[in-house]
Amino acid sequence: MSKCEQCIVRQFNSLKALTKEELMRVSACKTTQIVKKGDNIFEEGDSLNGIYCIRDGVCKLTKLSENGKDQVVKLALKGGMIGQRSLISGEPSNLTATAVNDMQVCFVPKSEIIQDLQKNPDFSMDVLKNMAKDLKNSDDQLVDMAQKTVKQRLANTLVYIHQKFGSDENGFLALTLSREDYASIVGTATESAIRILSQFKKQGLISTKGKQIKIEDEAGLLRVE
Repeated sequence: MSKCEQCIVRQFNSLKALTKEELMRVSACKTTQIVKKGDNIFEEGDSLNGIYCIRDGVCKLTKLSENGKDQVVKLALKGGMIGQRSLISGEPSNLTATAVNDMQVCFVPKSEIIQDLQKNPDFSMDVLKNMAKDLKNSDDQLVDMAQKTVKQRLANTLVYIHQKFGSDENGFLALTLSREDYASIVGTATESAIRILSQFKKQGLISTKGKQIKIEDEAGLLRVE
């Protein structure tokens, strides 16, 4: 089992602000678990008794809308921390976290994190900064939903995934999402997402192989209206 003070992924989240002694204490009480693709880490309405640090893999954070459909709010990847907002507010989670691919996550109990939040101002400030960043992203998403067309949102999502996760050795997006996931991210019906992707393909902006997508013209995608 990897020790927190030796784990490279902590450099990507608020745990980097903890002292070596604090990391050793966190490491002694954390548990590591494998989450299979499609399984939930936690569900909307769950009371979370700690936070999750993503050691490997990607998860989607979704919220159930009134019409019974899951809306993807955020993708969290290696190095990310999830569950901290619910932990700090003391309220049940308002999102469901589902593994997009096989994941390895570390769970740190609430008592340890609260102790560090109270005693280490650098850690507290870093957690606040990350939560503020999430709020800013939510604001941007809200504006995008209101002002951009579905085509533009889908094109921007493809570019975002390419920039965030890169490509595999064959040039396809390293993160493979279902057409349902793409539809959920941009707030449209699955049929519409499939139709738009088909249009992008005809225009030479992307190419596909099964579920895999390769970006052929990133600048062109950013010019979509």
